[in-house]
Amino acid sequence: MRGKELLKQAFALQETARVPWVPFVGVHAGSLMGVSSKEYLKSADLIVEGVSKAIELYNPDGIPIVFDLQLEAECLDCQLVWADENPPAVNSHPLMEGIALEDLKIPLASEGRIAVTMEATRQLREKYPDLALYGLITGPFTLGLHLLGTEIFMKMFIDEEYVHQLMEFCTKVCNAMTDYYKEAGCDVVAVVDPMTSQIGPEQFEQFVTKYCTDVFAHIKEQSLYSSFFVCGQAQHNIEVMCGCKPDNISIDENIPLELVKDICLKNETSFGGNLLLTMALLLGTPEDCERNALDCMDIGGTKGFILAPGCDIAYATPKENLLAVTNLITDTYRQDVIRALDAKVSNAELIDKASYGSSPKVLVDIITLDSGSCAPCQYMVEAAQRACEPFGDRVVWNERSVKTPEGIEFMMGIGARNIPTLCIDGEIKFISTIPPVSEIKNTIEERLNLK
Repeated sequence: MRGKELLKQAFALQETARVPWVPFVGVHAGSLMGVSSKEYLKSADLIVEGVSKAIELYNPDGIPIVFDLQLEAECLDCQLVWADENPPAVNSHPLMEGIALEDLKIPLASEGRIAVTMEATRQLREKYPDLALYGLITGPFTLGLHLLGTEIFMKMFIDEEYVHQLMEFCTKVCNAMTDYYKEAGCDVVAVVDPMTSQIGPEQFEQFVTKYCTDVFAHIKEQSLYSSFFVCGQAQHNIEVMCGCKPDNISIDENIPLELVKDICLKNETSFGGNLLLTMALLLGTPEDCERNALDCMDIGGTKGFILAPGCDIAYATPKENLLAVTNLITDTYRQDVIRALDAKVSNAELIDKASYGSSPKVLVDIITLDSGSCAPCQYMVEAAQRACEPFGDRVVWNERSVKTPEGIEFMMGIGARNIPTLCIDGEIKFISTIPPVSEIKNTIEERLNLK
């Protein structure tokens, strides 16, 4: 058994003959054809061709149509910045630029790149009737942040009613997108809401639970399966995410898979993740990827677990690494061989923090996946930039993307374990949660006073 039937068993918490495999192929599919992310995400024909190529190579049980958290935002007047090897990033927030919330209209299926995505979905549905197609929608909180910017965090304290109105609107957008994907032929709707990692359980229950519960109820009414995608250090919210009643929760490497398994199964929710996006899939060897995949499979087991990357697969990920995972899933002999081998142990040399911070300038380092493709990383970098500006050349900031060997070396050397993380003169100051700009400024100023 494979494809949608195997995934249905996993969603239903039934024992599966093997672990289902859902590679979150986004713009990586464009790399398989040698086209840029911008070309790829603007063409239904290229999306169909790219996803088809990924299906032929990676033999998945399910696959996303696109992985683009800016799809709805673009149709709601957010300006985008495009890159060759990443999905676009939101560059403006209409509710901060004079547009009133009541003037925003729910995008239609025929608008912009939503129309492109739905056309690709229809073609892929006809081409692969037995494969589970995932339609990804931007979760209400992340969409709200795209529309309002980081001002949403302040509004949560000073204007709760406005935030609830914004969340109500974003929920309507989510439900409309669900309807569009249903009509086009998707089997699973995944609500991707990474910015919920930036709030605690109390704020989640106050501003997110009702709205996401409504979205998942609507997905169920459409006779579709649902998944709740989150990235970042969001383990504090797994319980309340389960309370929104999705069929599945999918997490990245920031959260221990053992923890998610225990919480999800207790709440009768299937779970998925959490292959290492950069250290294994992007920068590792096929053998590294096999070990990582097997570790996830051994932890996850065959009840309710879906093997997947922590987020969308990077554009430049070597296909050999993904093929190694694909082949391992059904090769029980190879699994036994790997279990018998000693795993590689990497001992990173720690950074001398006293020496690193000895410059007369304050060094601000933001450890990210990639601010061009990861929403929490983007907003952490933006907050750091704004905080550094008043100090002029007395402060130097750097983004340390773990998509590069240098970024991984810095992260391991500094002793960081989560993304995004903000360090000042080699000291970890803010982990995963994006602080107010004023708080970063105060921390920088305190450090400057010690120089």
